[in-house]
Amino acid sequence: MTGSVHHNSGGPGASSAAHSEAVIQAAQWLAEQNPAPTSVISALRERFGLTALEATEACAQAGKYRVWRRAHG
Repeated sequence: MTGSVHHNSGGPGASSAAHSEAVIQAAQWLAEQNPAPTSVISALRERFGLTALEATEACAQAGKYRVWRRAHG
């Protein structure tokens, strides 16, 4: 069989580009908030239209962004 094979590099449960973009945007926004809003999950769900799972993913990513910014300025 010939042709290229495309692998989903997002790992198990990886989703569409639109989903990923919304999670990334939410994570970037959250990383900029100081202090972070109370009820973070609810705030992300309302502001970005995320599911609860997506909002938790955005929270985790925001934490990584904060660490990276502290380390690299």
